Amino acid sequence: MSRKVIITCAVTGSIHTPSMSSALPVTPQEIAEAALGAAEAGAAIVHLHARNPADGRPDQSPEAFAAFLTEIKSNSDVVINLTTGGSPYMPVEERVKPAAVWKPEVASLNMGSMNFGLFPLLKRFKEFKHQWEFDMLEGSHDLVFRNSFKDIRYALDTLNETNTRYEFECYDTSHLHNLAHFFHEGLIKPPLFIQTVFGLLGGIGPHPEEILHMRRTADRLFGKDYQWSVLGAGRHQMPIAAQAAAMGGHIRVGLEDSLWLGEGRFAESNADQVRAARELVHSLGLSVATPDEAREILQLKGADQVDF
Repeated sequence: MSRKVIITCAVTGSIHTPSMSSALPVTPQEIAEAALGAAEAGAAIVHLHARNPADGRPDQSPEAFAAFLTEIKSNSDVVINLTTGGSPYMPVEERVKPAAVWKPEVASLNMGSMNFGLFPLLKRFKEFKHQWEFDMLEGSHDLVFRNSFKDIRYALDTLNETNTRYEFECYDTSHLHNLAHFFHEGLIKPPLFIQTVFGLLGGIGPHPEEILHMRRTADRLFGKDYQWSVLGAGRHQMPIAAQAAAMGGHIRVGLEDSLWLGEGRFAESNADQVRAARELVHSLGLSVATPDEAREILQLKGADQVDF
């Protein structure tokens, strides 16, 4: 299994807005189709957010997720990963609700507070269909994405009893140390699935040395108790994916993290990015993990143990 690379696809997120790309899924049907398309293209895991179908703003109500979860599960064996990040403007109690209700195989969990600068997107995108899009981006000049030790403990106490495993999102070195604290307290069981995030303003940068630094730090803190994955924001998505895959890691792509397929080229779908990631993996002489292989690698509870 060490030669198998897990591709995760984050299909919509809460950072990019409907005005930025017509390919961004917004309605429940669009999100379901995007997830199924990504799975067919080779994604073993789909990382899911929900949106208000009327204007595309993030919606972290369990009911919003219900509108697409059953359709995805009934039409694919893909591993479903529900966000607890939601939107950085939401409190943790709101963000955790969908995973608490639906008990997925995997849920994301942010491992530290950080400045969360989305306002650079205003340099590229000038016109918006909805006022909330501009307000969200402009407001990030003064946005701290809160993930305190109390918040993280709340999420763990809420979700551990469901046997859901976590995609630990680490945006900086300190987040790895925060994760190590909870691991050594016995609140988290191995293998840890650590998603290191690069290139977002407020977190660690996208330089190859920074990818190496995060990997070395995780190796020192967790040894053989973790599986490493990466995501690169924006134009850094594929170069960082290539470096990580060559170093033995897993990769995450999707329109949540980048709207692009190449320089000056918008991705037409999430599946486009998954296919590019799959070709990258194959070019390195590696194999892409199936959903069941991902379940084995990450020791997941199985799709029959979820509540949807």
